[in-house]
Amino acid sequence: MYKKNFKKRITGFVLCLVSVLQLSSQTVGAAQYWPEEISVNSPNAIVMEMNTGTILYDKNSKEAHYPASITKIMTTMLALENSDLNEIVTFSDEAIDNTEGSGIARDYGEQMTMEDCLYAIMLESANECAYAVAEHISGSIEAFADLMNAKAKELGCVNTNFVNPHGLHDDNHYTCCYDMALIAKAAYENETFRIITSTKARMIPPTNKHAEETPLQNHNKLLHRYQKGNYVYEYCTGGKTGYTTNANSTLVTFAEKDNMALVCVVMNTDGVSEWTDSRALFDYCFDNFQLLNVSENETGYEVQKEINANSLNGNPPFVELDKEACILLPKTAEFAEAESEVRLNRDVSNIAGTISYSYAGRAVGQADIITTGAVIEEYVFDNQIESATEEEETIQVKPSTIVVIAAMICLLIVMLLLGKYVYDNIYIIRHNLSVQKDRREKFREIKKRRGRRRRRR
Repeated sequence: MYKKNFKKRITGFVLCLVSVLQLSSQTVGAAQYWPEEISVNSPNAIVMEMNTGTILYDKNSKEAHYPASITKIMTTMLALENSDLNEIVTFSDEAIDNTEGSGIARDYGEQMTMEDCLYAIMLESANECAYAVAEHISGSIEAFADLMNAKAKELGCVNTNFVNPHGLHDDNHYTCCYDMALIAKAAYENETFRIITSTKARMIPPTNKHAEETPLQNHNKLLHRYQKGNYVYEYCTGGKTGYTTNANSTLVTFAEKDNMALVCVVMNTDGVSEWTDSRALFDYCFDNFQLLNVSENETGYEVQKEINANSLNGNPPFVELDKEACILLPKTAEFAEAESEVRLNRDVSNIAGTISYSYAGRAVGQADIITTGAVIEEYVFDNQIESATEEEETIQVKPSTIVVIAAMICLLIVMLLLGKYVYDNIYIIRHNLSVQKDRREKFREIKKRRGRRRRRR
């Protein structure tokens, strides 16, 4: 019995699935409607739906500006990826001397856990804590800035250069709304980050330099009431504020509603517009857009069931669409109106391909075609299928099959030997048969004569 590698066995079926899905892609005849964008005061803004990466609102989002303290989202994300929350961070003289502005008044040689440092960074925007964390992870601010820029490049940022972990002004320290949305989306995927950014208040326990607890308050007025003005937004789940004289006000905010997860970034704005614009942009997006599950709505995926029934004799599905994948569309649009394009994936072992969706010229999400690991039964004609690109096969033979084959070989040998013996002695055999025939005839003649003699008597 021949068993082939699973992924190779289903390649033909996946290619068939991809081809049919491509044929079933929707060709849109009518104009696709995208909700009219609202006007906001902030000169630079963006809203991204984080499940799909869909850009719902864009205003000069790739124009470079100084980020101020929203820089600390990148710092916190890298700290979570490169350290343990229980590690002890020691504050160097440089961490105290080279920072100013917002902070929690740490002292030379003070020690705090990484966890407490990150809460101080995200809630109180503590610059000395960001500096100390960067030194703890990379050894120097310069090395940590290299780590920040490498991460930004990995995430696809297009107009970003970081030189410090806190966002205090430097002419060479800049980013844009689009890049900050990418950074914030990546950070939000970390559960610990989500817990920290959504925390309204926290107490830091006493340290080796402070005998009393240190209170922390989240500065995000969309999350809870902080200082004057009431801008609380009920769907807000966190974010990060920023301000310097050169940057003006900057704000990154997260909000969730109706299974949608949004990140809003505004930059180079004023201290009122950052709140009012963010609220207005969230309302615009939640009111006008909807999240649709792909596997529940994609009718082209039915072809996979037909392939499974006709070709695999009722085996469990060997590929399926990612059940969590969604696309984002205006509430006035139907799923079938979205255009789709299928790409075969040869790089990831468990992903056969990806369906990418667009609407009104905008990318609105994608869904992976995932191999399920289902076991495929053998078929009668398996051994007759050959492919120029076949990989090495594994041959498995049962012991009973070996016995049967051996017996058949022995029988064949015996038959061959018997045939050779007959061929070599054909004349002797024919002579013996002729002699035996003559003897039988003489015996019958003698028997007849005896019979006649008895009758005469």
